[in-house]
Amino acid sequence: MATYAIGDIQGCFDQLQSLLECVGFGDSDQLWLAGDLVNRGPKSLETLRFVRSLGSRARVVLGNHDLHLLAIHYGITQPRRSDTLGPILEAPDRDELMQWLMQQPLLVHDAQLDYVMVHAGIPPDWSLKQARNRAREVETVLQGPDAKTFFQHMYGNTPDRWSKELEGWDRLRVITNYLTRMRFCDDRGRLDFAAKGGLETQPSGFLPWYSHPRRASEARIIFGHWAALEGGLQHPKLFSLDTGCVWGNRLTAMRLEDQRYYACDCSANRRPKSGTAKTKVLSNG
Repeated sequence: MATYAIGDIQGCFDQLQSLLECVGFGDSDQLWLAGDLVNRGPKSLETLRFVRSLGSRARVVLGNHDLHLLAIHYGITQPRRSDTLGPILEAPDRDELMQWLMQQPLLVHDAQLDYVMVHAGIPPDWSLKQARNRAREVETVLQGPDAKTFFQHMYGNTPDRWSKELEGWDRLRVITNYLTRMRFCDDRGRLDFAAKGGLETQPSGFLPWYSHPRRASEARIIFGHWAALEGGLQHPKLFSLDTGCVWGNRLTAMRLEDQRYYACDCSANRRPKSGTAKTKVLSNG
């Protein structure tokens, strides 16, 4: 039995299948997915159906694109021009897929494997226990009768820093933004949402969330979301797995038991063509 963690798929279903074939993904193996299953790629519907079909063999955290899909499903917002979510919204099993997606957490912690998975990261001043408890606050609302109301209040960049005094929708919004949208923050945890590129776009007074010297959590963290890092983060306890498949780079998996990496070349995505994309499978380790 092996456990494979994969970064943002974003509807790149064919590349996902190639990558799973490369690693020899079998019936006793488990798949960890770091959020953003859908959007921008061509086969978000197929991706959702496949991951759902894995049942307990798949452990998923919600990313910002997954939450955006749910907000559209509830009629809170309209699809953006760059969205590729139409086939999901028109699917006969749309409601079942959305109900399944709503049940997925924002944070996964496996004490036996000694890994945490979250889409964007954990704020530097949060311990793992605090992150788990605050993620659970949002999950409880998402999985309860107030889910639609949550999406009415989800969008927005304020408040831009955590305070234990926060209540209500402001509190849930900032927790969601930390766990699904964070890249740069300052030493007080204040978020910057403007810089979306690589480290060269770092705003003055801000650092990548994982670079603050006094991070409260020493957990081994798997995360996605930040494609511009290209998986190049070198840290013994931090594993950045969004390597920009949807942008024509790679879809990357890491085997948790030995930290061996595998990658599927997604260069065909740079020039979208009809039909199934051909992929070249690479591995290292």
